[in-house]
Amino acid sequence: STSLQTLLSNNPQIGWKLTRDRDAITKTFHFVDFNQAWEFMSKVAILAEEMNHHPEWFNVYNRVEVTLTTHDCDGLSNNDVEMATKMDEFEAQLLSA
Repeated sequence: STSLQTLLSNNPQIGWKLTRDRDAITKTFHFVDFNQAWEFMSKVAILAEEMNHHPEWFNVYNRVEVTLTTHDCDGLSNNDVEMATKMDEFEAQLLSA
């Protein structure tokens, strides 16, 4: 499985970053249009329900801003890394379609 350090070092300009004010990671995804952004969010919503781990997110048109943290442990957990990795996979699938 992907480690937090590996996740943060993959393309730091467009990848996941640690937040400054809390123990969390964040990334802004950019898609072709609103439909593609919504498809991404739908895929993540299904995953979130399966994992019982839900992202904090904000959507405007083709942009989805995501923050991941684990409230149960008051910080980052393997669930956050796993979800972030899957989100990156969903993004790659959608943008290459």
